[in-house]
Amino acid sequence: MKFRETKLKGAYTIELTPIEDERGFFARSFCQKEFAQHGLKTEIIQSNIVYNKIRGTIRGIHYQMAPHEEAKLVRCTKGALYDIIIDLRGESSTYCQWEAFELTETNNLMLYIPERLAHGFQILKDDTMVFYQMFTEYHPESARGVRWDDPFFNITWPIENPLLSEKDKNWPLII
Repeated sequence: MKFRETKLKGAYTIELTPIEDERGFFARSFCQKEFAQHGLKTEIIQSNIVYNKIRGTIRGIHYQMAPHEEAKLVRCTKGALYDIIIDLRGESSTYCQWEAFELTETNNLMLYIPERLAHGFQILKDDTMVFYQMFTEYHPESARGVRWDDPFFNITWPIENPLLSEKDKNWPLII
């Protein structure tokens, strides 16, 4: 695996390094020792799969408040998505900045998202599947969100007129 820190400190893209032969390939998608060497969480608490039928769907932008801040590892296993993270750490030099990544079933990229970064994504292809590994349990009482179209962040989404849940449509604006 190749770890590359993003402009948002503590967030990493992780590129799988497949070993290929005539049968296909083998690649590690998690190694406790390598994650620890990069100062990342190493105890996976739960794994989730998100299936998305329709291109343009946005899920998020979500995070959890203290004391249940969550870190996660995200990978696209089928299709493609535009994945965004927002730094909500008040002490961070990149506070309120966002960054986007394209994760696809073929580009071998994963995204490690540390605590106190909000996360969301837009589906770029119909029938896209996303695999999450969580380092904290989900606590609904701590769940929060950032509105996908909040002018404060001015996020550039690749597809107009997205499909969203009612919850995601109605997160409050920051200002």
